[in-house]
Amino acid sequence: MIILVTVLFSIFYLFQINKMTYTLCEAREIPEEKQPKIYRTVNILITILIVSFFVEIMTAIS
Repeated sequence: MIILVTVLFSIFYLFQINKMTYTLCEAREIPEEKQPKIYRTVNILITILIVSFFVEIMTAIS
């Protein structure tokens, strides 16, 4: 049950971060050719954060 909640939270969180990244790119008028690099960097960092959160939850459970 906790794993399901964690996965759903992670998906929601990743989509929200991507939406905020899009807003940042629009507000700062970042050129189109630089946006993929920004998205890639943000998504990698958020994925690392989510994985570390998941590992922490799993070690707390067991």
